[in-house]
Amino acid sequence: MIAIESPHNPRIRAAAALRERRDRVATGLTLVDGGRECRRALEAGVTIEAAFVCPPLLRSEDAIAAVAAARAAEVEVLEVSERAFAAVAYGDRADGVVLVASTPTLQLDDLAIGASPLIIVTEDVEKPGNLGAILRTADAAGCDAVIAVGGADLFNPNVIRASIGTAFSVPCASTTAAAALDWLRRAGLRPVAARVDAITSYTDADLRGPLAIVLGSEAIGLSRAWDDAGVEAVRVPMLGLADSLNVSATAAVLAFEARRQRGTPVPSGAATTRDP
Repeated sequence: MIAIESPHNPRIRAAAALRERRDRVATGLTLVDGGRECRRALEAGVTIEAAFVCPPLLRSEDAIAAVAAARAAEVEVLEVSERAFAAVAYGDRADGVVLVASTPTLQLDDLAIGASPLIIVTEDVEKPGNLGAILRTADAAGCDAVIAVGGADLFNPNVIRASIGTAFSVPCASTTAAAALDWLRRAGLRPVAARVDAITSYTDADLRGPLAIVLGSEAIGLSRAWDDAGVEAVRVPMLGLADSLNVSATAAVLAFEARRQRGTPVPSGAATTRDP
């Protein structure tokens, strides 16, 4: 039975409104679009308000598993027509499932970090593709958290999509530069900032121990708040015409160099021996 046929249904319209940031802020809700992303949100224990499911589009294993997980968690599952689904789907890849989810907390003091944490701090990095890619890198490199300084919308549906759902696996916070610096000092983390004019190459820097990799926007770099004497500057040497990498690429270079220096742990379930 199709529960909702019309794209003008009030439930569909309320969900579609979450495309706008003001509606996400007002309601504390966001959209999760895509089978893999929905599955990861459910596995992370995110509170789900409703699931919109379009059976003819439900083909991938992740999407089918996400719907099964939603039903098992007693989430309200609404089967909708393709026309209604198109009104809430976010992007051009329709996997047949979209979730309305509560936005996870973004309070700095709620972050739980280990004894020798590695975190990424971004300042004024607002493009969803870059934010999503940085979250994906943080997940892959085993970072403990991502802190967004400035106006970043960490749970924009496009950020979630670009992160392939890893937005739900990496603890996140949003704050100001001054609050971030104060928190880093209190937590005993050493800030290392990526700057195009830094003298030290990232390969010569010590990226071990409690560390925060700090990245600014490609347009204006980092603000003067990060000129603090306690902030070490490093650069990624550029051998061509460009003076810098895309910010998400820089995040990947520095995060994996830090991981290399710390020793890369064997992923869970991976083989522990290598062929000669």
